Amino acid sequence: MNQKRKYTEGGIFTSLFHLAVPIILANILQTAYQLIDTFWLGRLGANAVAAVSISFPLLFLVLSLGSGLTLAGTVLVSQYYGAEDQKRVDFNSSQTISLIFFISLFLSVLSYFAAAPLMKLIGAGPEILEDSVSYFQVSSIGFVFLFMFFSFQSLMRGIGNVMLPVYIVLFTVFLNLILDPLFIYGYGPIPGYGVAGAAVASIITQALSAVIGLWILFRGRSGIRIHFNQMRPHISTLKRIVNLGIPASIEQSTRALGMTFMVVLVTGFGSEVVAAYGIGARILSFIIIPALGLAIATTSLVGQNIGAIKIKRAEQVANLSSKIAFFGLTGMGVLMYFFAVPITAFFIPNDPEVINDAAYFIKIMAPSFGLLGVQQVLNGVFNGAGFTKASMLISILNLWIIRFPVAFMLSHKTNLSYEGIWWAFPISNLIAALAAFIYFKRGYWKLRLYKKRN
Repeated sequence: MNQKRKYTEGGIFTSLFHLAVPIILANILQTAYQLIDTFWLGRLGANAVAAVSISFPLLFLVLSLGSGLTLAGTVLVSQYYGAEDQKRVDFNSSQTISLIFFISLFLSVLSYFAAAPLMKLIGAGPEILEDSVSYFQVSSIGFVFLFMFFSFQSLMRGIGNVMLPVYIVLFTVFLNLILDPLFIYGYGPIPGYGVAGAAVASIITQALSAVIGLWILFRGRSGIRIHFNQMRPHISTLKRIVNLGIPASIEQSTRALGMTFMVVLVTGFGSEVVAAYGIGARILSFIIIPALGLAIATTSLVGQNIGAIKIKRAEQVANLSSKIAFFGLTGMGVLMYFFAVPITAFFIPNDPEVINDAAYFIKIMAPSFGLLGVQQVLNGVFNGAGFTKASMLISILNLWIIRFPVAFMLSHKTNLSYEGIWWAFPISNLIAALAAFIYFKRGYWKLRLYKKRN
């Protein structure tokens, strides 16, 4: 109980720090999977990077459909943990694991057989079609493992046990660093699988992390114990998980669909531009991890304080977290602006045109990193309060009402060409951050909670 009181009492900055730093570290390590893949595949050439880049948004789309439900587990577990109701913590965790398992199994089978038509649909050219399909198919086999670990990670975050997932991810990233070149290029009796080899290496590490996570949950010595007899469908609980999780899934899948359609725009300008976009997007995803980490920490901290009926403290958490996100990521944006060229050259060292395009993409986005951080953190506030629909609507505004139409208009109706796609990012980040801030200040989420508690 000491850990729980630390997050519902005492200094808010200290609580945010203790939650956010391990989450950020875990997310950096998880992103390292993609960065390691990009590093080794970059040695095969721009087409190999392009094949993975065009596959990644679709992979993220499929994963987002189930990962939103893991967020529901975080919200419910954090609120029950704040209310000191351990039985409901364990029961909701068991129900979440069961639901996510069957969803991931379905998505894995569906994705495997839909790989080829999906790649053709988003415009994979003949030079990268075969590699993109094989990478997507092999990756889909690991969805069950990946979802199980995401569920474990989300449940641990809900109770504030954020370091345990870090240790597991750290181990698997180092293992992936060894396995990637082994399966991409081959060694001794192990054949080289090329682009698909990166996915094979990831599946092995994902399986290990899932088994370790489930063993910890069944063992029950880390704050949550799941039970097989509590995994039988409980309609009212599953309904609540779905009601919270579906908007979160729509939010994340909307983001993924937005990424996919942006790739569709990019593919019209050739594989070199696709490679530049892929590198820029990967580095962007690495840089905004602090914002996502703060958002997840804010969700957990807001949820626990709401469970403890400390709504004023939850609002204080939101204000402090937003300031940290804005100023911290703005500073990171300044650094990225000046170091964009050498960083992109690290991934594709022998292609000056791709390096220049990717670096320009990053430079255009860099000033809006702080705005993106504010949007993510406020989405975390709404999620922690159970208002997952607000986050969903803000993401739809960002990606579909603003970013994609602006990207299309600037790239097809002006002389900017593909550079117009780059400019759509800061424009949409600005408007979405303003919308989230205005909704937060109106206090609708807070007033509803006060009415429920009084």
